[in-house]
Amino acid sequence: MDDISTAMQISAAGMRAQSGRIRVVAENIANANSAAEAPGLDPYRRQVPVFSAYVDRALGAELVEMSRVTLDPSQFTLRYDPAHPAANEEGYVALPNVNPLVEMMDLREAQRSYEANLGALDTMRAMAASTLRILE
Repeated sequence: MDDISTAMQISAAGMRAQSGRIRVVAENIANANSAAEAPGLDPYRRQVPVFSAYVDRALGAELVEMSRVTLDPSQFTLRYDPAHPAANEEGYVALPNVNPLVEMMDLREAQRSYEANLGALDTMRAMAASTLRILE
C-alpha cells in the first residue's frame, strides 16, 4: 500500500503544479489586451511558470512543483494609435507581449498533463480498492 500511496501523492503533486500553470496562463490570456495607463509605463508583461523537482524524503520520491513565476523578457508589441492615452510621442502604444495562440497551446498542454496525472491517480485509487477487497 505504501507504493500506491506514494504514487498517488506524486500524481497529486503533478496536478497541483499543472493547476498553478493553468492559473498563470489564465492571467496571461485575461491581460492580453491590457495596455499601459500612461505614456512611458509598461503594459502587462507575460508570466512564465517555472517548474522544479524536489525530493520528498518522507515519501522517498521525487515530486514536481511550480517553484516560481518569471516575467517573459520579450519585446512588447507596438500599435499605432495616437488617440490612446498611453501613446508615445510617435503615436505608438505598447501592448502586452502575450500571444493568445501560444497561451491556448500552453493551456491545452497543461490540461493534458493534469488529466494524465488524474488518470494515474484514478488508477492508483482503483488498485488500492482492489487490494482492500482481496484482503477482506
